[in-house]
Amino acid sequence: MKLTDFLLHLKLQKGMGYVKILRVASQLNAADVTIQTIKDLDLPTNLINLCINAYNDSKSSKMIERIKKQCHVISFFDPEYPEKLRQIYQPPLILFLQGNTALLGRKIATIVGSRQATNYSQLVINQLVPNLIRKDYVIASGLAQGVDVMSHKAALKYAGQTIAVIGNGLNHFYPMTNCHVQEQIAQIGLLISEYLPDTPPRPFRFPQRNRILAGIAECVIVTEAKQKSGSLITANLALQENRDVFAIPGPITSDLSQGPNKLIEAGAYPITDFDLQLERFDN
Repeated sequence: MKLTDFLLHLKLQKGMGYVKILRVASQLNAADVTIQTIKDLDLPTNLINLCINAYNDSKSSKMIERIKKQCHVISFFDPEYPEKLRQIYQPPLILFLQGNTALLGRKIATIVGSRQATNYSQLVINQLVPNLIRKDYVIASGLAQGVDVMSHKAALKYAGQTIAVIGNGLNHFYPMTNCHVQEQIAQIGLLISEYLPDTPPRPFRFPQRNRILAGIAECVIVTEAKQKSGSLITANLALQENRDVFAIPGPITSDLSQGPNKLIEAGAYPITDFDLQLERFDN
């Protein structure tokens, strides 16, 4: 059995969470996995038995066949897996993809911000995104309301490429108002999820996907965000992974400027002149 298929079997096995799968995967170094490979692993007996059960599960084999008809699947061990993502803390072991997987090999700029973004974010994004596209950047975001969908739409409008990292399976739309954008990205951009295709959206999954948005990027840009928000989580993850973080300064009277202004105070690069600041990305 191919290594990626075996990891999928593990993901479908009850009682096998991320930590256990990581423990197994860390000992695998062959392209193919056999029962003997599993038995030779230096693991507790109960975990060995779970692995053998997963390997032999015919229902999982049928589910995996169906999954592969719906999307492209890559694992941490595949050459297509983005190198930058390999380097982060707790990288996803499996990615489910729809669209142009070659975009993972391009320069990526992640743009994040508030779901309640004002027209200020829209104005900034409409000027910033074309400049990024001219510099051959792919625009990534999380396909949420507000700044995320503004960024995706701007990339599509200005004939750029865009990647959406979603916090649910590829067979779900969240929010439903963005379903047409998601379908368009699946056709001409790239959708990424670490969840099985039928996994529904749940609040705890969205902070988890933020590490992927930070991990695939050369840089992260925050437009408008409250001081405690998912966007700031993404920015902090980016800083931890040694990515450049840029922020759009705003009026101190605005709650949605508290996040970016605090980032700038902490050392993020302020974007005050679109062309001038963009030169930092190429250093």
